[in-house]
Parts: sequence; structure tokens; C-alpha cells
Amino acid sequence: MADSDNTRVFPSVTRRMLLSGTAVATVVLPLADAAALAAGAPAEGSASDPALALWRDWQAAYLDTAALCRRQQRLETQLVEAIGFPYAEVYLPDEDATVAVSWHGDIEELFGDDPALAELRAQAEADLAAHQARWDAEDKRIGYSAARRAELAAADHEQELVEVLMATPANTLAGVAGKLDAVLREGESVEECTEFPWPQLRSALVDLVGIAQTRLPGAFMPGSDRRGPYPRRRREAVCPSVMMYQRGDRVT
Repeated sequence: MADSDNTRVFPSVTRRMLLSGTAVATVVLPLADAAALAAGAPAEGSASDPALALWRDWQAAYLDTAALCRRQQRLETQLVEAIGFPYAEVYLPDEDATVAVSWHGDIEELFGDDPALAELRAQAEADLAAHQARWDAEDKRIGYSAARRAELAAADHEQELVEVLMATPANTLAGVAGKLDAVLREGESVEECTEFPWPQLRSALVDLVGIAQTRLPGAFMPGSDRRGPYPRRRREAVCPSVMMYQRGDRVT
């Protein structure tokens, strides 16, 4: 891919830079009002409903994951702005072009085993290693990889809890509402999605909350704190730029 200044960038580099810009500019995360969650009288039968107890555990894990995700995204922004994703530029005289490589696979693809390109390959590897070393040093200093590990561990714990919640029978309206609330927060891919079954699930949750609060005015019900669309946090999009760069195993 060529541009006006005759610099060619591998698609992997371009994708990472574009995704990084998105990650730096926009952080879309779910935030629940802790005061709203704690307000109101206990829901009917809440003390004896294991599903409702699990919903409370899941909700705490959900908020913890959101906080950790915000932290690692802030550190990602800081790291990218300070160091930039590791890459090296190599000028190819035969093509009169500058090529950007960002991982060893790019170098293999570009140079292969051609003896005539051995010197250029060695320079690209050295430059990439030097940039990588700067990235790793800054990463260690600010704690980005540690923050990412913590966020991923919290997300795994949250997922385990929601799976247990869905497998646990509810014996109160509040327990059923908790299940619907968790499904909406975890599963709906976009705000106010119009595709089946999301409008139907939102409607069912509203009905449950209304019935329960009619029977027990002032009772808190899962989902009763909702005042608008649930913000989205799709786990695979938490930090796409760094995840693409890391190729799955750069965090240690």
C-alpha cells in the first residue's frame, strides 16, 4: 500500500494504528450508580433467593471489571502516546519505497531468506528489537501489562459468575429480574438493539420491575436503576489495538 510520500506500511501496522486511535479517543464502558444499587428496601424474598444473591456477586464483579478496564485503557493510551507501537522502517532501493514492519512475521514476509537482503533484514530486526525494548521498559514502568492481566482475570471471574447465575433457579421476581438484567448488560451488543430478543427482554424486565414494586413499594429490583440504554462493553473490544499487536502472547 503506497501513499503520497512513497512510504509503504504493512496492513497489520495500519490496522493497529487505526484501532489505537479509536481506543485512545473513545472509552465506552458500563458504569452503574452504586448509590442506586444500594437504595430501596430489600426485594421480596431476597434473603432466600440464591439467584438474587448471585446477581449481587455478579454485579460487584461487573463493576470491578469495568473499573479495571478503564484503568488499563488509560495506561494503553499513555503507553501508545509515549512510545508508539513497536515497528521499524526499512528503505528498499529496488522499489524506491520505505516499508514499515511491526513484528517478525512482517520481516519474514518481506525479506525471506534472500541473501541479497540479509543486511536490510538484520537492520530491520535490530531496529524493531530496539523499539520493542523501549515499549517493554515503559510498559513495566507504568504497569500496563499488569493492569491488562488484572482486567482479563476480573472479566473471566465475571463470566463465571454470570454462567452460575443463569444455571441457578430463581424463586422470586427479583431473582428473575436479576437474570434478565445480567443478560442485557452482558449480551446486548449495541445500545437499545432492535433485533430479537433484546427489545422483548427489555420489555419483560420492565414488566417484572413494575409488578414487584407494585406489590412492595420502594423495593429495589435488579434493573430498576436503569434510566436509559445500558452502555456496552464488549469484552473482545476492550483493547483491540494492543491485543492485535501482542498477537495473543505479548503480556507476561
